[in-house]
Amino acid sequence: MFVTASGVDIDEMGYAMSRLEIESELFDGGNTVHEASSSTRPGKPFPKVDDEISQLTNLRSGPNDRLHQLVPGKQQLPVSPVRMLAGREGNYSGKGRFSSADRCHMLSRYLPVNGPWLVDQTTSRAYVSQFSADGSLFVAGFQGSNIRIYNVDRGWKVQKNILAKSLRWTVTDTSLSPDQRYLVYTSMSPVVHIVNVGSSTTESLANITEIHEGLDFSSNDRRYSFGIFSVKFSTDGRELVAGSSDDSIYVYDLEANKLSLRIMAHTADVNTVTFADESGNLIYSGSDDNLCKVWDRRCFGAKDKPAGVLVGHLEGITFLDSRGDGRYFISNGKDQTIKLWDIRKMSSDTSCNLGYRNFEWDYRWMDYPPQARDLKHPSDGSVATYKGHSVLRTLIRCYFSPEYSTGQKYIYTGSHDSRVYIYDVVTGAQVAVLKHHTSPVRDCSWHPHYPVLVSSSWDGDVVKWEFPGKGEAPVLANERRVRRQYHD
Repeated sequence: MFVTASGVDIDEMGYAMSRLEIESELFDGGNTVHEASSSTRPGKPFPKVDDEISQLTNLRSGPNDRLHQLVPGKQQLPVSPVRMLAGREGNYSGKGRFSSADRCHMLSRYLPVNGPWLVDQTTSRAYVSQFSADGSLFVAGFQGSNIRIYNVDRGWKVQKNILAKSLRWTVTDTSLSPDQRYLVYTSMSPVVHIVNVGSSTTESLANITEIHEGLDFSSNDRRYSFGIFSVKFSTDGRELVAGSSDDSIYVYDLEANKLSLRIMAHTADVNTVTFADESGNLIYSGSDDNLCKVWDRRCFGAKDKPAGVLVGHLEGITFLDSRGDGRYFISNGKDQTIKLWDIRKMSSDTSCNLGYRNFEWDYRWMDYPPQARDLKHPSDGSVATYKGHSVLRTLIRCYFSPEYSTGQKYIYTGSHDSRVYIYDVVTGAQVAVLKHHTSPVRDCSWHPHYPVLVSSSWDGDVVKWEFPGKGEAPVLANERRVRRQYHD
């Protein structure tokens, strides 16, 4: 005998499935729940995404075939929660529980769109906001020298309040070590500072209450300064990779406590770098020279020569996020687009990237020219392009949604227009637009396991969006205290 979620006794699976059509209507009508917006751009159909990434995404977030097949040859998605529960009772996965794809199919429809609820509020611009790999900690970095680490499991209590040392302009990036014992932070300086997050000291004042060790990324023969825009720990925690304002990529060996590699990687600022996968052999980089590059550390026979180049952005790249498979990644660009890339389509030719702008434009203080919005690079090698958000004034970040709860089914990004946008990877649809902030949202982060998303903005607010929420009153715009206005 089986029992459904509504408490109905079921003698056989056939009877359970016959009841699903009625019960599904009672629960959610078989439709995706809480999609704030599900329309693509009018009159501009989204081109079909590469079959392989579509199949990979569907494999990660699609239920057992027997659950979404109504009649032979006809399928229905999404499958309702009641039908999914009945399939679990019938052991369709063969494991006596939901498979990882079943779990993603259930959770990915419940988007973190309710709220927001206030995490923190300051008079300083928020530049960085990131969950730790296990979701137990959350890091926020502000222009006013503060970096706060919140203990998510203890009601978002501030576990560590770090006052950054030798800050130039702002905290440009932070990264937690895989074991969550150390945090590194960067600014417009060649020195990266590292802090012991696991210590008992709450107020971490540089070299007063705690030592913030400086890791010097400049070589001994260089006497000019540069800034670091991006920094990441390797998966094993032994190395750091960084992108800088002197057009270079740096790799720092933490065990040897020295710089192990410098690559003259681009012809303009390297705004973003990341490891492609757990091996640490592949590095992706994005620059203001409009190019994304792939670097393979196993074959550095030719100095500073990339394994390949990915052409398609018409303006500089602000951020990269790897899918973690050493094959696909996304990039946010100042041409107001996110692009999805397959590194198997990379090229060795960069000359075709130059000379396509016939107007003067500076993203730091100008709006993007209307005549440029529909331009397409003639050698665009990207798999897909996502539009709707705006990338102005600052290096706005984008990410794949979590694998555990969504199967990386979505892409999400901050935006200059003070919102967070969530796109469907395969269809390109805007499935949600989160509105609260009054200034650019530079960074945002989706919890690795739960439908919780945190956004941080230049208005000083750090807020969390959830599904379904906790019954608290959300933050309302007219209840927020007045703070000084920021000007672009």
